[in-house]
Amino acid sequence: MSKDSKENPKIEEMFKSGAHFGYSRSRRHPSAAKYVLGTKNKGDVIDLSKTAALLGEAEEYLKTLAKTGRTVLLVGTKPEAKKLVQEMADRLSMPSVVERWVGGAITNFPEIKKRIALLAELKDKREKGEMDKYTKKERLLIDEKIKKMEKLFSGLSSMTKMPDAMFVVDSKKEHIAVAEAKQGGVTVISLSNTDCDLKGIKYPIIANDASISSIKFFTASLSAAYQDGAKS
Repeated sequence: MSKDSKENPKIEEMFKSGAHFGYSRSRRHPSAAKYVLGTKNKGDVIDLSKTAALLGEAEEYLKTLAKTGRTVLLVGTKPEAKKLVQEMADRLSMPSVVERWVGGAITNFPEIKKRIALLAELKDKREKGEMDKYTKKERLLIDEKIKKMEKLFSGLSSMTKMPDAMFVVDSKKEHIAVAEAKQGGVTVISLSNTDCDLKGIKYPIIANDASISSIKFFTASLSAAYQDGAKS
């Protein structure tokens, strides 16, 4: 155990989760270079002491948001992240996107609100039996429409206004969401590996964004930070 990990137990936890594994040097983005400790077996080794500092900054920011009940949109559509991001959203009662990013969710939010309202209206009518007046074929088409809309918008149904911040797992994978957040003035927190462009991301956390154990560590840490802030 290193001196740094003794001083900050989270570094040892990150190490155990494999958070230090970066991508190959050939895939490294220049903006991530200063967070790389070295190279082993052709793969970048991330400096977890720097990651710990970045995580601490993100946690403090989330605590600040929580004190005033601000909204954080959680985004993670890669297979390794979906379940963990959804669990984070459930814990914090936050909106989420875990299937695919809906273009305009930030930059054209008024239109997205209309689609969410339409989904709620269709589901309400179905539950009340108001679809009985339609033919069987028409009802099947409506059910299919609801199913598709639920996949896209169910995680956003609680988002009644523009989010105050966005958390993404893998800012390279979620580059469209990140670009929309920047355009809309929404602060971005990201779990980003060494292949990610960190420009314009206010709170990047440089670590393994492809390992379930690593993602789980960071979503748990950030969830706890928000929950702590909400209590204070």
